[in-house]
This record gives sequence, C-alpha cells and structure tokens, in this order.
Amino acid sequence: MGRPVLVTGATGNTGRHVVAGLLTEGVPVRALVRREDHGLPDGVDVVIGDVTDPGSVADAARGARAAYLVWPRLTADGAGPVVEALARHVDRIVHLSAEGAGTDDPEERGVWGAVEDAVRASGAEGTFLRVTGLATNTLVWRDRVRTGVVRAVHGEARRSLVHERDVAAVAVRALVDDGHAGRAHLVTGPASVSQADQVRILGEAIGVDARWEEQPEEEAREELTAVFGDPGFAHAAVAHWAEMIERPEGVSRDVERVLGRPALTFEEWARDHADDFR
Repeated sequence: MGRPVLVTGATGNTGRHVVAGLLTEGVPVRALVRREDHGLPDGVDVVIGDVTDPGSVADAARGARAAYLVWPRLTADGAGPVVEALARHVDRIVHLSAEGAGTDDPEERGVWGAVEDAVRASGAEGTFLRVTGLATNTLVWRDRVRTGVVRAVHGEARRSLVHERDVAAVAVRALVDDGHAGRAHLVTGPASVSQADQVRILGEAIGVDARWEEQPEEEAREELTAVFGDPGFAHAAVAHWAEMIERPEGVSRDVERVLGRPALTFEEWARDHADDFR
C-alpha cells in the first residue's frame, strides 16, 4: 500500500476530515492521538502520543512519507524539536497556519509564523495553509443562538470564515499531489460576512429568528479575560474585531484554485452544523 501519511490533530476540526479525505484517495493513514477512545475509522493506524513531544512524534512519523501538522499551543515553545523529529522521517510537511503568518509584524506572525520558520529550516518540503478563521469558532454562540439573541462585541466586523472541510480538502491535495512545496495557500471562505449576519444565518439554519445585540467593549474584555485568563489577549481580540469593521478579512480564491470548485459558503456550513446548534 505504500508509505502512510501521518495526521496530527486527527480527531480535531480539520484533522478528522483530512483522515477521511486521505482514505477516500486510497492513501494509508497513520494518526497521532492522545487517547484510546479516538473514534477514528477502521483501517487507520493509530499511535497514542503527544504532538508536543518529539519522541512521540518521531515514533509516529517513522516510515511515513508526509505529515499534516497541527500545533496545539499558543506559543511556539517546543515546536522546533517536534518539526525536526518529523523532518527526519517524512519528506513533506503540511502545516495548519494562519493568515497573520504572512505579515512582517512579529506580533501578527506569532506562533504560526514561528512554526512555519521551523518547517522551512527543517529541510522537508513545506506547505502552509494560512486560514483566516474557521467557521467552527461560531460554535461558541450555540447556546445563545438557540435563545435568539447573541450578545457580543462588534457585530459589523466582517470575517471570511472557512468551512473545515475546505481546509482539509486543500490539505489532502498538498499532501498527495506535487506542486505545493514551498507554497502558502490563503484559505478563506468565498465572502466576508458580518458577525451579525452570521448569527442571522445560524438562526435560519435551525428555524430561530436570531439577532445580534451589541456588547460594550469593556464588558467584552472582562468576559474574555474570565474565559482565557489573559487580559492582553482579551484587549487584542476586541481591537482586532474593531479593525475588521473598516477592514474586513480578505477573500482569497486559493481554495478554488486548488480544488477546482468554489469555497463552501457560511450558509452551507450552518446547514451542515445545524444539529450542533439545536
């Protein structure tokens, strides 16, 4: 059957679709997961381990030809040795990155830019999927959408959220096809949609008249600090959403160029996930 492709984050939002896509292509799959109760399909070679541990990664990568890398930490601490462990065994690394990694601003590049740098320095072929934002992030509103009111900050901020199935489909092509080495694909949805419209669309998907209620910035910062424990992150997040009112997230056609079809819309994502909001 040939050498397998290693998928890290194989039970996550994108990873489980990468696994499914590779199996559909007839590619043998090895998955690095943390727990025995992984729920992955039969036929997947499952390795229990930790993607932040170079030893676990080396064991999982041995004999593989390529790897899908999802780095789970909010910092790049420890990423270098993990990437080196991968590159000792695989020829190709496809990294789930973020749009900010493509800027010259060290703060915006953040953890994603640092991991990209590690992949470039490793000697393996690297491909970077720079995602603007996953539509799955709107699941944080699920309880509020059910009640019909989402109270949050900057409802007019416009985002080009992408369906996780599109991210995975692009990843599969980069893992199995030639021509992606050294490239950074900007992976977005097909349109920038305001947060208020996202709520309306989610409500329509489950038959609820859902609306946005604008939240004062200070209240939003306090709420985010309570959830994440980091006032700096809370301030940066609120400021970022404010910027997207005047400068909406951009829309790329990279998904269409790679897959030969348009990117899936937020309406399609909402219908696919309607049961998650009911």
